[in-house]
Amino acid sequence: MSLNRSLCLFSRLHRHMNTRTAAFIFACRCHVSPEPALLQKKQQAGSVVYSRSVSSNSSSTKPPDTSLFVPVSLKTDNSADGSVGAELAQPLDKNELLKLLNRFYKRKEMQKLAADAGLDVRLFHQAFINFRKYVLENTSLPADLHIILSDICYGAGHVDDIYPYFMRHAKQIFPMLDCMDDLRKISDLRVPANWYPEARAIQRRIIFHAGPTNSGKTYHAIQRFLTAKSAVYCGPLKLLAHEIFEKSNNAGVPCDLITGEERTYMDSDGRAANHVACTIEMSSVTTPYEVAVIDEIQMIRDISRGWAWTRALLGLCAEEIHVCGEPSAIEFIRELMYMTGEEVEINTYQRLTPFKILDYAVESLDNLRPGDCVVCFSKNDIYSISRQIEARGLECAVIYGSLPPGTKLSQAKKFNDPEDPCKILVATDAIGMGLNLSIKRVIFNTLSKPRINEKGEKQMETISTSQALQIAGRAGRFSSMFKEGEVTTMQRDDLPVLKEILSHSIDPIETAGLHPTAEQIEMFAYHLPDATLSNLLDIFVSLSQVEGLYFVCNIDDLKFLADMIQHIPLNLRARYVFCTAPINKQPFVCTSFLKFARQFSREEPLTFDWICRHISWPLAAPKNIKDLVHLEAVHDVLDLYLWLSYRFMDMFPDTTLVREIQKELDNIIQQGVQNITRLIKATDPAMTGEAAGKNKLTLGKSQRGPKEMSSLTMRLVREGLLTPELLRQLQKEWSEDSQGVLQTDEQMKGRRRKKKK
Repeated sequence: MSLNRSLCLFSRLHRHMNTRTAAFIFACRCHVSPEPALLQKKQQAGSVVYSRSVSSNSSSTKPPDTSLFVPVSLKTDNSADGSVGAELAQPLDKNELLKLLNRFYKRKEMQKLAADAGLDVRLFHQAFINFRKYVLENTSLPADLHIILSDICYGAGHVDDIYPYFMRHAKQIFPMLDCMDDLRKISDLRVPANWYPEARAIQRRIIFHAGPTNSGKTYHAIQRFLTAKSAVYCGPLKLLAHEIFEKSNNAGVPCDLITGEERTYMDSDGRAANHVACTIEMSSVTTPYEVAVIDEIQMIRDISRGWAWTRALLGLCAEEIHVCGEPSAIEFIRELMYMTGEEVEINTYQRLTPFKILDYAVESLDNLRPGDCVVCFSKNDIYSISRQIEARGLECAVIYGSLPPGTKLSQAKKFNDPEDPCKILVATDAIGMGLNLSIKRVIFNTLSKPRINEKGEKQMETISTSQALQIAGRAGRFSSMFKEGEVTTMQRDDLPVLKEILSHSIDPIETAGLHPTAEQIEMFAYHLPDATLSNLLDIFVSLSQVEGLYFVCNIDDLKFLADMIQHIPLNLRARYVFCTAPINKQPFVCTSFLKFARQFSREEPLTFDWICRHISWPLAAPKNIKDLVHLEAVHDVLDLYLWLSYRFMDMFPDTTLVREIQKELDNIIQQGVQNITRLIKATDPAMTGEAAGKNKLTLGKSQRGPKEMSSLTMRLVREGLLTPELLRQLQKEWSEDSQGVLQTDEQMKGRRRKKKK
């Protein structure tokens, strides 16, 4: 080989190798002995790399979940290097290469070295498959890799010499291996109190108001709120924040309202008042206050929203923090405050009005009385039960979670009004907080509530003591016409179960929720620029380190939205904000979310005209239940618009107009709910005329006879709301109750005849 040709190859080889390594290989190819010092430094450098990798991983507290590591696709283009490796060495035989690579894979020593560098068995296998494909399918390999492989094939090297090049490839397809220490530091959640330096700079006074429902604990905290020079109320629901907002302004204390979808400032110029009522996610941890009130503190353990209570408790900059909630949280809050060096004062309260558990079940709709509230845990039960009640000539109000706040308040007002003929309430556990209701008797239609398990499947589980007490505590209220409450069940068999549930004390709270912030995810993305948001979240949770007092909240909803808009080009911050939007998974809402993100990515403002076209405004009154459900979804879409408008004001400019049509929509939904029985009949043509009165079962059981049940039964079983075992039990009860049904029908006909007379 001529000297000029060798120098030319050396210069090309230098482009993808460090100078010393290139000189070393060049000297070997030209049969020139390298300097002993150079060889020694190269070996030392290699040993340093290995030892650094081992030490960095030995300090980690737990191994990462490598199933979350998604290999990055490499764009390999070595055409510029030509065939430098082939010119410096011999062409490679693919068959020999395959044998060589498979020998390397089987070497236990190599697997152990790779494990020390962060490649567990799974990642080692995945990286090797990728590396083997890369070597065998590329027509032009990097020169240094080509030379090493050639040397080994011709007996001038050992198979273990492949390891550095294999690891180089592995770190290219798994970039997190090179920055694992940094990722662990970013996801270290062990001392969340240190995230709020402004709060740690002051010595706060913590006052815990502990007591059951209707004990006056929140009332005492609000009295201090009203007398403070500046204060913030942090509640779990928009309805509660709105209630404190109105109460404060009615008392002559100017107060602003801040929720995810609404900003109401009492000052006409938009200047902030000294008092604020807000939903807890919207509380500021940088604004100084004299007093802060955190309501329903037991929700700090909520698997989805608990992080908001943790953030408020640790981060609010207030001289006094008034915490309201169940006594089960006292010891835990005290322990959390030890971490901040703050003492907790305890004020305990007893229930102002007693409630008792009755010794008998209601068993039939005919036994309902004014002031009764039938509690269900699904909308289907709500619809069916309200239909049966009105078929008996009684009016009922309806409240469930997906109704707009205005409609809930309207239904509550209708039920509470002594002059209104509506004396029965049918509701879900949405009545557990946020509404003042004049309930005499709470009747549990069932004690089983559907929930989504870890696999995403719907299953039924018995309500907890905390949930039962929260609902039962709505019976009898100090400020209502019923000073003493009663609690029972619809079915006789459920009554001893309810008594057992309510006889237990509430399990003490043991952990508080945490959640990754947008800043933490951005830092993750800096190190892993090719990872999707969903994958970043998974890796963050996998690597996160939390102390025994904390847990990382469920991020499945955030990941669901992230996967939905992954194909839409958005910067990471905007993508993260979109995915934290509080929406339900109703199809129309999800479709709207997708369209919002796509329009936003085009930098095209979502105007009032655009949103009206999307929702087909104006909308007609609902003709059946399907129409009503769609209107509720449209209301959620408008909520989503307003929520995003406060994060991206330029892109969602028409908040005032959108809020106006949302109020109109709320009125339309209210009309639909007031006529819910008519809507149910329109949805189910079989339930007309006399058939509507022939209710073959009492509450808590199936709502139709055996022959009418086929399609409904299949749907309930498919949705996990009805098990085959329960279905068999219901079929048995149908036959047993047939005689009672005939008697009920005769009673109904007798009433109608009397009414006509």
